[in-house]
Amino acid sequence: MNMNLRGAVIQNLSGQNPNELSEVIQDAISTGEEKTLPGLGVMLELFWKKSTTEEQKVVLERMSSALQ
Repeated sequence: MNMNLRGAVIQNLSGQNPNELSEVIQDAISTGEEKTLPGLGVMLELFWKKSTTEEQKVVLERMSSALQ
């Protein structure tokens, strides 16, 4: 079975407004289900590709801080 996870995530989330995306993220975090991690990863990948170097630096600093 050939499955395009990125494509499926993008298709499912396409057209959602910031409030709807926030709900998706909050739901994924609150349920703690492992199956939501790939979708969050795809969202991070899309964000990363569209971010400036400065925005990426801020994200990396916050991630580093959160892991300590």
